[in-house]
Amino acid sequence: MITYDLPVTIKDIIDAQKTIRGHVYKTGMPKSNYLSEKCNGTIHLKFENMQRTGSFKLRGAFNKLSSLTPEERAQGIVACSAGNHAQGVSLSCAMLGINGKVVMPTGAPKSKIAATSDYSAEVVLHGNNFNDTIAKAREIIEQEGRIFIPPYDDEKVIAGQGTIGLEILEDLYDVDNVIVPIGGGGLIAGVAVALKSINPTINVIGVQSENVHGMEASYRAGKITTHRDAGTVADGCDVSTPGSITYDIVKELVTDIILVTEEEIRESMIALIQRNKVVTEGAGALASAAILSGKLKKYIEHKKTVSIISGGNIDLTRISEIIGTHEK
Repeated sequence: MITYDLPVTIKDIIDAQKTIRGHVYKTGMPKSNYLSEKCNGTIHLKFENMQRTGSFKLRGAFNKLSSLTPEERAQGIVACSAGNHAQGVSLSCAMLGINGKVVMPTGAPKSKIAATSDYSAEVVLHGNNFNDTIAKAREIIEQEGRIFIPPYDDEKVIAGQGTIGLEILEDLYDVDNVIVPIGGGGLIAGVAVALKSINPTINVIGVQSENVHGMEASYRAGKITTHRDAGTVADGCDVSTPGSITYDIVKELVTDIILVTEEEIRESMIALIQRNKVVTEGAGALASAAILSGKLKKYIEHKKTVSIISGGNIDLTRISEIIGTHEK
């Protein structure tokens, strides 16, 4: 086992696995015959869309909140998110008995607002984007003294997400490649540390939309930079600038980052529904989009690959729109 000189270590992830056990599901990872045939390899799907709250975010949120001291818990917490992190934080607060507030943009999907509120946290609607919600969260911290729970750029959050990597190795110890969606980078950073610490020959490959790829741009430039041309159907990964902690890990451990088009993401969502009977949000379909696009052929042909489906929180109306566009 290798211990890298990075902000998050394999020990942190093993400790996180102990912390979240019994509170977070170990999700399934079946083989996809359809994707395997399409790419001439063996493809397994890691079903984080079947996680509690419908995404991987619960892992990091619960691990972070569990690390708070009794005094910090008594202060209450605040987070900001358009959806999946919000729900993960809210359910974690309910399980741990912590008073939580979550700032969400006014345009967040009603289903995600309702779910966040139902789990326990008070929802504060403010602004139109992530920067607006951050500003409001800071205001709440100043006024109420709450503890901020970051969505991705935090050691405890990253370690929690990294438990997915441990589960992958438990179920497929001889995996060759793991394909991971990227937004701010918390998921791929944690998974990369887990996998590479145990088997450094595994390829960890990230995927982003051509429209928004701050991490890919930073990875190529060798420094943190920003990229956003337009919005993306992978709205859970609509992050224009990566975190500093996540970037440091990604630049050290990630093999490659692939970009996919909006059409490739939609085609992936439809293929997962039609051929694998899996409902996923746009961000959750990024890894499979890269596989179906053929852009990963040199890595995955005749190899064992895991595609992480990071979440499945999508409104039925949005699914109808995507299918309707496809059929025209």
